[in-house]
Amino acid sequence: MGHEFRDYSRESCPTVKNILLLDSEGKRVAVKYYSDDWPTHAAKLAFEKSVFTKTLKTNARSEVWFFCAAEITMFDGYIVVYKFIHDLHFFVTAGDDENELILASVLQGFTESVALLLRNDVEKRTALENLDLILLCIDEIVDGGIILETDANNIAGKVATNAVDGSVPFSEQTISQALATAREHLARSLLK
Repeated sequence: MGHEFRDYSRESCPTVKNILLLDSEGKRVAVKYYSDDWPTHAAKLAFEKSVFTKTLKTNARSEVWFFCAAEITMFDGYIVVYKFIHDLHFFVTAGDDENELILASVLQGFTESVALLLRNDVEKRTALENLDLILLCIDEIVDGGIILETDANNIAGKVATNAVDGSVPFSEQTISQALATAREHLARSLLK
């Protein structure tokens, strides 16, 4: 009798399709896609433009980033959770079967960790000057679409530690961060 192996962990984990950071004109600042739903660069740009245009006239804007709650919308069969801070637009996209509260916590972790790393100077100019930190931040939050971390202090702490530690080559940082995060989650689950 042959046993069919099935990866239930991937099926039961909440996942995201992409994380987008756009400017006030809808242009890319930092984006990461974790799905083949948008197979070409043109398809990704078209999605970004559409989601930006759809959400532009909403109440997701705040000059004080910590008072603004995330907005949630359905768009082309996806759940999109978003928040605008100054001239930056933060988006987290997932399938329509994902939990909106989990996605909101991903967005909150992203916006708050970016604010911590940018010392509350959350605007396009500062974001572009610190793009490496923002990309590392996204890598700490999600890997391959699977949510790893949502606590802003943990995310910013890991990014800051890895950014300062010049002994680890940049190309290996993401792998070492992912392994460290996986070890932490495993240790936590064993201790429960």
